[in-house]
Amino acid sequence: MATVQEKIDLMHAKKEHIMQGGGEARIEKQHAKGKQTARERIAKLFDEGTFVELDMFMKHRCTNFGQEKKDLPGEGVVTGYGTVDG
Repeated sequence: MATVQEKIDLMHAKKEHIMQGGGEARIEKQHAKGKQTARERIAKLFDEGTFVELDMFMKHRCTNFGQEKKDLPGEGVVTGYGTVDG
């Protein structure tokens, strides 16, 4: 059985994986198109440190079209709330 600290470390590792979106290659692909990632846009919109993300660890249960074989961190959707301009 995992210790509490091991569980916390696992949660942090999962969170870091999700924060990377589709990975460095996909981020670079967005940047090459002159676009920003969703989290980069969110960082510009909301006041610093006020955005609270919801359901970051959501996992799909879709089995259509081979979706069960895909790892989609955070389902490619960022939801939450924060403060804009105070």
